[in-house]
Amino acid sequence: MSKSSSYPTDWSSKESYNGMSHQDSSSGGQSPKPVEYVAPDVANREQKAVNRSKFLVFFTMLLAVSGAAAATYILMEDEEQGDFEASFSGLGSEVSTVTRQKVDQLFTAVDAYSSFVASEARAQSNNWPFVYISDFSLKTEKIAALFGTERPSLVITPFVKQEEKDRWTSFVLEAAPLWYQESIDNEGIDATVEQYMNLTLPFIHHFAKVGNETITVPTRTQGTITPNWQRYPLQPGVGGKNSKGFLVTCYDLQELPEVADLIKISNSTLRPSIGFTRLPDTRPGRIDKFVVDSQIMQPIMDKGNVVGMIWLRVPWLEFFQNLFNDGIFGTIIVIRSNCEIDDAIRVLSFSIHGTSADFLGEFDAHDPKYDDQVVTKVLLDLNLDSEDIPEGLCAPILTLDIYPTDELAVTFETSKPKLYTTVVVAIFAFTSLVFILYDYYVGRRQRKFMERIVKQDQIVSNVFPAAIRDRLYESGQKGSQNDALFDPLGGGGGTASSPLADLFPETTIVFADIAGFTAWASAREPAQVFILLETIYGAFDKHAYRHSVFKVETVGDCYVAVAGLPEPDRNHAATVCRFARDCVKTMKEITVKLEVALGPDTSALDLRVGIHSGQVTAGVLRGERSRFQLFGDTMNTAARMESTSERNRIQVSQVTADLLVASGLSAWITPKKSKVFVKGKGEMQTFWLNTKATKATKPSKSGNEMPTVAETLTDFSDSSSVSIMVDNLDLDGVEDMTKRERLVEYNVELLTTLLQQIIASRGTVVARNNKSISKAEATIGTGDTVLEEFVPIIPLKRFDAGDLSKRQKASSIDIGHEAKNQLRNFITNVSSMYRDNPFHNFEHASHVTASVKKLLARIVNVDDGNGLKVSTDSVDFVDMAGHSYGITSDPLTQFSVLFSAIIHDMDHPGVPNAQLVKENTRSAQIFKKSVAEQNSVELAWAMLMGKEYDALRACIYHTEDDLRRFRQLVVNAVMATDIVDKELQDLRKARWETAFAGTSVQDETSDDCKATIVIEHLIQASDVSHTMQHWHIYKAWNEKFFMECYGAYKAGRGDSDPSKTWYRGEIGFFDFYVIPLARKLESCGVFGVSSHEYLSYATSNRAEWAREGEKLVQKYLAKYDEEMTKR
Repeated sequence: MSKSSSYPTDWSSKESYNGMSHQDSSSGGQSPKPVEYVAPDVANREQKAVNRSKFLVFFTMLLAVSGAAAATYILMEDEEQGDFEASFSGLGSEVSTVTRQKVDQLFTAVDAYSSFVASEARAQSNNWPFVYISDFSLKTEKIAALFGTERPSLVITPFVKQEEKDRWTSFVLEAAPLWYQESIDNEGIDATVEQYMNLTLPFIHHFAKVGNETITVPTRTQGTITPNWQRYPLQPGVGGKNSKGFLVTCYDLQELPEVADLIKISNSTLRPSIGFTRLPDTRPGRIDKFVVDSQIMQPIMDKGNVVGMIWLRVPWLEFFQNLFNDGIFGTIIVIRSNCEIDDAIRVLSFSIHGTSADFLGEFDAHDPKYDDQVVTKVLLDLNLDSEDIPEGLCAPILTLDIYPTDELAVTFETSKPKLYTTVVVAIFAFTSLVFILYDYYVGRRQRKFMERIVKQDQIVSNVFPAAIRDRLYESGQKGSQNDALFDPLGGGGGTASSPLADLFPETTIVFADIAGFTAWASAREPAQVFILLETIYGAFDKHAYRHSVFKVETVGDCYVAVAGLPEPDRNHAATVCRFARDCVKTMKEITVKLEVALGPDTSALDLRVGIHSGQVTAGVLRGERSRFQLFGDTMNTAARMESTSERNRIQVSQVTADLLVASGLSAWITPKKSKVFVKGKGEMQTFWLNTKATKATKPSKSGNEMPTVAETLTDFSDSSSVSIMVDNLDLDGVEDMTKRERLVEYNVELLTTLLQQIIASRGTVVARNNKSISKAEATIGTGDTVLEEFVPIIPLKRFDAGDLSKRQKASSIDIGHEAKNQLRNFITNVSSMYRDNPFHNFEHASHVTASVKKLLARIVNVDDGNGLKVSTDSVDFVDMAGHSYGITSDPLTQFSVLFSAIIHDMDHPGVPNAQLVKENTRSAQIFKKSVAEQNSVELAWAMLMGKEYDALRACIYHTEDDLRRFRQLVVNAVMATDIVDKELQDLRKARWETAFAGTSVQDETSDDCKATIVIEHLIQASDVSHTMQHWHIYKAWNEKFFMECYGAYKAGRGDSDPSKTWYRGEIGFFDFYVIPLARKLESCGVFGVSSHEYLSYATSNRAEWAREGEKLVQKYLAKYDEEMTKR
């Protein structure tokens, strides 16, 4: 092949097909780097413009509604704020007026009391300071309410000169007992005058601190003395008694600095004065807190002279108690003093809550946000002349500031701002919703359109190389009316556009065909067929991707690929050979692993490969279903290389072999001993590619690894029973298993899936009564023979649509590790109890099981009015009511039939029952008839009842009814496989005629009868399913059966030579059993297309046997003799 041949420049300059970038001929044939598929840039700019417009519209609407909502909210809040401010202005005025009135009343009362005291003194003709007011406590109590508190602290303190001290002491000792007694009587004090007198010191005193003790000492005042005299109330209050237990009677008030200052101011101005005093708060829980009292000093005038003082203490907290009604709350009152003397109290804050008040502290406690709502009023101004006030002292002017609080403000808050704002937002939301909804539907339509375009482009990119794809797009854009792909002639009879085709002078083509696929597929469900093909072809695609091989097409089970186009590859022959080697190796690995999921004979599938090199014409054959195709002699020769190849072998032509030799790879090939005759070419020398010369290329770690079998199975559509089975399938280590072990795993997975469905169908049920079930297990099957248990009608579990809501998803059920291991152990033991017969062996039992599964999966619903109504490819137990008369609505029924298929030939001796009876074997002595079948049931049941399978049995049946139904189904199903017993056959025939030939009434008994018959015929058909499958399958199993029967004859266990009657016997078997049985499957109307498929294969096999049977019998005999010779 010339290396100087030119390639189409318009293709070699493009990027490769399917997202792969190839190198030119100078690259040395190295694998290219993969490039990911990129979706076409269709209308991207227009879509971006639309998106910008939508965003702008939405953003504008959002701004508009935000502004409207904000304005609405602000306006409504301003309205509420206005109402609040107006209301509080009136409330603050009311509070200030009431407070000022009470203060004015207090000072008026104090002034009046001073006049009263002076008047009393004059009336008693007493001279000051020796004045005693009789009934002092009673008279003071009557006017106390005018002072603003319930129990004011009031003291009369006369002015005593120094020279009057001794006389004053004598006066006190004489007068004190009198007013003590009056006060005790009026105030109800529990004390005596003597007790008070014992606490009264006979001199004017004050308290002094000596070390850690407080003692009383004579007053230090040098001028006029102001002793504490008559006071109300008498009962000592806070500070009324010193630490030694003395009363404050005769205590010099001028010893108290704050009181002394007030006395000085009132004595100088002849007017009342006021000050603040901190006192401990005696209320519970207020330890270490202080309250503030007002100290009011009112001069007592006699003949124009000040002769004493009225000292009144009024607690501000008590002043505000009960001052306001309940309608006034949430208010802060701040009293401010204008005095700036150090340590003077300047600010007091109180909170008002209706009739109660709280002292907040000596600070301004109002919230600054309410500064502009303050109501201010002068609370007290004594109008004192500052010149009359002694230096260093201050007569305060008290100002009252009233503020609202959040507690009051919240009462004016309404839902109107939020409500109106919500309405505005709701209007916007509705408008936006309409806009979004409209945009959604428009966008969805656009997305679907774009998704369709992308998918179409992906399909086109997968079918055509990228260069061809681009040329198709370009021709489509240039052609305005005619589609160059579907209308190449343009409707005018001439060529509308040039064909998309080129000549590629240097290519290598490979054909890889799955040998045995057609026969294998005839025994499988459609889903199983596609799982196999998708898994194998998916792996081949990965190899093609890594080796830069272009996948041309798959024709049935044949995979076609090429190297050297659309990009040149100078080592195209070696590239394809490497690819073919990997495919052969991968094929065997996959089929071995898939046998666990897809059943027996899967591992027997092999790959047959042919390779040829040469020039091809490649391009798009336009018209309906256009695709990229290859034409030419190279294509035909490569196909001939495959068809004349052998299983697991790669046959290459002379041309390809020469290219390998030229590349220094002569060790890869071995010449065939004989030439191959190729139609149209005559004899050709071909070569075998040494498949073991190199190992298959391992996947790279760049993220393009070949998928595992489990991944391929998992990705398969969940519409098949196969996908249900492989959900929890563990394929690790499958390649190291023997064929028997793989078949065991296959059966284990089938039964595990049905056990999951059985458990799921129970829903919420009562606990399993193990004692009752154990008792039933001990009694079931204890009769003389199994055949005696056979019944014509098995009552099946009725389908209840109400149970559907209680059922769980089967795939989510875990039967448990113990039960799964017990099931595996049971099936393994069953397989070991099958004898090594050519036909009646464990492989045949698995083949029967696969057929049962296929037929169960094809069951359809029967409707009297509409005929075949619903079909399903799934054995999922959640099906429609009436499925096959209740068969598929009860997973236990399905499990029982599959279980029966697995065990039905256990310990089969390889000879018919008649021979066993003739030989009078032990089993024949026990069972008399249907010997092998009854023996299989007995062995399997005895093994299943063993203690080692407790967990497995708990999964199979949960109640005694389930146990009995399971046993009866197994008995009937296995007994149905005895097709020689004339009595059983006649009984089945009569029941069939009664159930299906006539128009019987549809009721539960009728459905149970039909279901029983269908189950029996299902397993009968499965037992001879090889006769109703592909010819190659029939031929293979027929040969095995012949070998078994002929071997028994040769061993002296047969009366006649089967080879003499085998040909005619098979024709009779087809005519009188197989074909009638297939017709029954079709006529019962529950197996869908599978029944027609079985009948079609049975008819076809019968005709083929009639033509080839006699020759095959001779081949069987020759093969038997050959095997005997080898032994």
